[in-house]
Amino acid sequence: MDETETRAVGSWTDSPVWRLYSVYGRSHLPYAGLGVVSTVLGRLFGLVPAFVIGLTVDAIFLRERPFGLPLVPDAWLPTTPTAQLSVSVGVLVAATVVGAVASWLEDWSWSVFAQRVQHALRVDAYDRLQRLELAYFTSRRTGDLMSVLNNDVNALETFLEDGLSATLWIGATVIGIGAVLLALNAPLTLVTLLPIPALVVFTLVFTRVIEPKYLAIRGEIGDLNSRLENNVSGIEVIKTEGAEAYERDRVASASAAYLRANLTAIRTQITYYPGLTVISGVGFAVTFLIGGLWVLTGAPFGLAASLSPGEFVTFVIYAQQFVWPVIRLGSVVDDYERAKAAAVRVVGVMTRESDVVDDPDAPPLVVREGRVAFDHVSFRYDTAGRQRVVTDVSLDVGGGETVGVVGPTGAGKSTLLKLLPRLYDVDDGAVRVDGQDVRDVRLASLRRAVGYVSQDPFLFFGTVRENIRYGTFNATDQDVEAAARRAQAHEFVLNLPDGYDTLVGERGVKLSGGQRQRIALARTILKNPAILVLDEATSSVDTETEALIQRSIAEFARDRTTFVIAHRLSTVRTADRIVVVDDGRITERGTHEELLERDGLYANFWRVQAGDVESLPPEFLERAVQRSAERADGLDWSPE
Repeated sequence: MDETETRAVGSWTDSPVWRLYSVYGRSHLPYAGLGVVSTVLGRLFGLVPAFVIGLTVDAIFLRERPFGLPLVPDAWLPTTPTAQLSVSVGVLVAATVVGAVASWLEDWSWSVFAQRVQHALRVDAYDRLQRLELAYFTSRRTGDLMSVLNNDVNALETFLEDGLSATLWIGATVIGIGAVLLALNAPLTLVTLLPIPALVVFTLVFTRVIEPKYLAIRGEIGDLNSRLENNVSGIEVIKTEGAEAYERDRVASASAAYLRANLTAIRTQITYYPGLTVISGVGFAVTFLIGGLWVLTGAPFGLAASLSPGEFVTFVIYAQQFVWPVIRLGSVVDDYERAKAAAVRVVGVMTRESDVVDDPDAPPLVVREGRVAFDHVSFRYDTAGRQRVVTDVSLDVGGGETVGVVGPTGAGKSTLLKLLPRLYDVDDGAVRVDGQDVRDVRLASLRRAVGYVSQDPFLFFGTVRENIRYGTFNATDQDVEAAARRAQAHEFVLNLPDGYDTLVGERGVKLSGGQRQRIALARTILKNPAILVLDEATSSVDTETEALIQRSIAEFARDRTTFVIAHRLSTVRTADRIVVVDDGRITERGTHEELLERDGLYANFWRVQAGDVESLPPEFLERAVQRSAERADGLDWSPE
């Protein structure tokens, strides 16, 4: 968790588990209410057998008191010992059956409550996560974020399902048995309660020691998931480089760190339960000793109260039952500390404020001409001391104009145009569409108006049709096919095993790079945006296909503002205007012919692509080496 997330959590860190449950459990309170009632009833009926056994011993076997049941008139009860024993057995069976039904209702209601809360929490956590700014994801590992959405949310569900019901069970047991013990023999009850202060102190020490260890476990789970996710995604590179043994060692190292964190926590955990058992057991032994002497020799310490054998049997059974909730409390505390460690990470996502804020009261973007203006725009990634990626860029683009954007790798071309759909927000200056600052309009309307095709297009697991329709979910099959035709994708799609219903695999792995780019282009064409940004959109296709796509793009872009980022200068040669970006600044502007006549950086790029390397000036080559060394300085290297 970074510093921003830590600040965002704020007061939630004191009770993150209960805060999450109070927020997400409100709409499912009927299930929780049924769980509470079932837990209390089950515990009350669980107290019946010990009372009936004590009554049976005194009234039937020893005949030291009359046979009677609470809330039952004596006239309804039999008078013969055999019949009284039968009634006692019947009460025991009835209490057991009712207790079992209450236990079933308890488990069902708490399970449904927990699962529904878990579902709502996971969906909301994902929704909040996906609405964070793009920079949040570039500095974090996918596996760690997956661990928060999956492992940590599951840990909360485990405590919610078992821990809350156990807490109520413990409370009902302690209150119910405590009341019965006080009614049976108040002085002996005080002896039974003597271990409680020691148990409380022991538990407080345990929670302070175990909490940072469970936090460490959650962190190591995230690290291990990140390593596994990274390796599975890069399996092709691992195989081609023969790096299986190396990656096995790296996974083993991450797994060993997780193992060490677990063992460290286990060493503390396994001392807790025996400690509780010893303290409780000693207390029970003292109670048994004093109670036994009370029955044999009379009341100790000058007390006048009496204690019959049947009452002593009942008291001992209840005292034993009183010990077990205290021991079980240790399991609840342990589960709570695990849940708290997970909740801190979930809360870190839930309360993280996005740097790209969407004002719900902002008006939607209204595109009239499609004019785009970059007004003295500057931007740097959120890393202290790093140079700006974009510096004081001003550029006015008329509606319907096509602008080529070229420059060295890492010059800031893609970053500049990602400021247009607010994938990042500018640090200084403003980006405007038809005079409207993009920060002052609804984000959804802005991104609907801007179509962005990346140089590394992403396809979701699903069919070709689903990937083209993605974002324009109400499009008809005819619309999908028309978009694919304009992107020069229709013919190869028809040759796939199931045509448009062919599954493309994870990240589109079953398609070639060029096929993925054409599917992504078809997706944007179907969206029909007013402004189009093509970021190396044809870099993975062959020259022949590129020519066909460029013809389709030219037709599609005729009535809309278009930015084309390209390393292949042939891609932007016919653009209305070309701008050259170097070190985050626009250094040259003009048409293809004008830039060649200027004989600057663009002209040197053209010589390189024309194969005329011999005529390149030495300063260009020296500058290329220098740019390669400095390129990393403009990237976001903030720690994960």
